[in-house]
Amino acid sequence: MTTATETVENGRGGEPSLKRVLGPGLLLLFIMGDILGTGVYALTGKVAAQVGGIVWLPFLCAFIVALLTAFSYLELVTKYPQAAGAALYAQRAFKSHFFTFIVAFTVMCSGLTSSASASKAFAGNLAAAFGWNVDEHGMDLKLIAGGFLLLLMLVTLRGVSESVKLNVVLTCVELSGLLIVILVGFWAMSQGQADFSRLTEVNVAEGKTAFSAVTAATALAFFAMVGFEDSVNMAEETKDPVRIFPKILLLGLGLTGVVYVLVAITSVSLVTPEKLGEGSTPLLQVVQVGAPAFPTEVFALITMFAVSNTALLNMLMASRLLYGLAHEGVLPRSLGKVSVKGRTPYVSIVFTTLLALGLVWFSNLTALGGTTALLLLCVFTVVNIAVLVLRKDRRDTKHFTTPTIMAVLGAITSAFLASPLSGRATGDYVVAGWLLLVGIVLGVITFMINRFVYKRETKFADVEHLGDVEWEVEHPSNEVPPLRDALRKQDDAE
Repeated sequence: MTTATETVENGRGGEPSLKRVLGPGLLLLFIMGDILGTGVYALTGKVAAQVGGIVWLPFLCAFIVALLTAFSYLELVTKYPQAAGAALYAQRAFKSHFFTFIVAFTVMCSGLTSSASASKAFAGNLAAAFGWNVDEHGMDLKLIAGGFLLLLMLVTLRGVSESVKLNVVLTCVELSGLLIVILVGFWAMSQGQADFSRLTEVNVAEGKTAFSAVTAATALAFFAMVGFEDSVNMAEETKDPVRIFPKILLLGLGLTGVVYVLVAITSVSLVTPEKLGEGSTPLLQVVQVGAPAFPTEVFALITMFAVSNTALLNMLMASRLLYGLAHEGVLPRSLGKVSVKGRTPYVSIVFTTLLALGLVWFSNLTALGGTTALLLLCVFTVVNIAVLVLRKDRRDTKHFTTPTIMAVLGAITSAFLASPLSGRATGDYVVAGWLLLVGIVLGVITFMINRFVYKRETKFADVEHLGDVEWEVEHPSNEVPPLRDALRKQDDAE
């Protein structure tokens, strides 16, 4: 009998499969660590600026929408426990290679916008730690953020191996910063410094209603709740995923939701919504007001550490997913090149870094956070519909089943928050449109090359493991799965 941490045979390309090492505790920390980060650290003030003192309500609404979609992910990940996530579900449900490509590229783009927003948050906190006076929209902040992205590029080019134990440390640091904010809030409240009357105030901009203000703020606050969907890529490394995943994913999402609502209540009780909306360091302002003696540099360092983790993980995800798409033959093959020394997809890393630098240069923090939420809300809409379509694909194996009403509500709420009806800023669609246009252009180029040069159809060869590309990155280039090896031999023959 195979033990929980023992390598299982019959993996990809005849190689041993991944080790099932994630138990309930490690999976919980992985999920919470993926959700915690840039969203709440950087965008609490932006949400407060849109809706006023009732800032806790958009975070609560975002949590409910995320929870509905989480149920759909639970059914799909226990039904199809492979690593490809939304791309796999879209392909199985709709059987369209082009649509699967768009879904996969959208997920990749969300990683870029998330990394770009994290880099701007990092720059703002670095400036605050050293007392530099930089404007949120100024050249100085852009240069710092750009330099940070280039540093991440150098790190990932050298070879970064994601470690579960490291994720435990990173998660504890991220969580400690939010707990400091909550504890500082409780202390300030006990000293009579809090103004709870702000919690029911709604600031409505001209031409908006209270409902539209809350929905627009929810569309932005949703950025803070994303990340749980990445955990489906760990299905092949989780002990008994059918039994563990449902309760741990819901617990992790629930705990982060509680933390976020408490942070929002604390923030607006100590600092006015108008002041929170100024700059890119809202939680640092809360700590400075509630506990003036607390070292500013310490909290700024915690914040930088938290957003650095978000940026690094998302850049890794984006570059690896681009690498996977290249090896599937739906993007130019050059994007799939791997360095001999570091075993890293260096072309994809450089390409995604350039795109992220463009986002930093031309977009502000609010637009980047809003675009990330927009892209993932579109993906979540697809996932909620896919779970209903795939009900016809009956499996003999036991899996989680979400109530139909929750999948329907998840699709409706996700689509609504992604639509202009929610009051979402036009800039979100502009940024998302340009990113997707890049993907479509690259896809068309690949299609033309495949059609007229290699005389073959452009389609996914192994979508089941699209998100699980660490195997190829960590192995020599001549040790590839059979399907991709066959394509390379075909290229050589032609």
